Amino acid sequence: MKLYLVPTPIGNLEDITLRAVQVLKSVDLILAEDTRTSGHLLKHLEISKPMQSYHIHNEHQTIQRLTARMLKGETMALISDAGTPAISDPGFLLVRECIRQQIAVECLPGPTAFVPALVNSGLPADRFTFEGFLPHKKGRQTRLKELAEETRTMIFYESPHRLVKSLTQFAEYFGPERPACVSRELSKLYEENVRGSLQEIITYFTEKSVKGEIVIVVGGKP
Repeated sequence: MKLYLVPTPIGNLEDITLRAVQVLKSVDLILAEDTRTSGHLLKHLEISKPMQSYHIHNEHQTIQRLTARMLKGETMALISDAGTPAISDPGFLLVRECIRQQIAVECLPGPTAFVPALVNSGLPADRFTFEGFLPHKKGRQTRLKELAEETRTMIFYESPHRLVKSLTQFAEYFGPERPACVSRELSKLYEENVRGSLQEIITYFTEKSVKGEIVIVVGGKP
């Protein structure tokens, strides 16, 4: 009777830990954000276990059934498409319910995109705030106004097609000279880290097509 949260590689499949492989081989059921994506990883690891979809659109409906099965003795592993479950991905609601029902929960250490992005940005890493994906519409401007006064290094996730728009808004609220770094395709063949002022980074990406997962790290207010 246990739930494991198992981080999966954010790019390079060699970043899976030996312990993660051991846990995935031992559980009764693997809960996956996208069974097709996770299926490729499990095939690479030569792991054959039952899988079930667990994502933002069905988590409310499935939690009670999953915890009921765990209470009967099953062990499960929750994985996301990439990185650590519950970090800008589903997982929090299931963990909370397991704790409420006194089901053991264990999170393995492993890949999370914002950590390497922060460390290699060259910006202060002793104190930081992780913002994940900002709201697209409602509440976005309010949050940006609040963050304009933030003195800690700020970390954001963003999609490629919204990158320049978000950087432009950051320059508007934080100032175009604020230091920043954009990291994309972390741990993959075409990993790229672009450092400079917000204005310099905007100029760079305005002239370039972008693909892949993106982390934006912005220096805090001086």
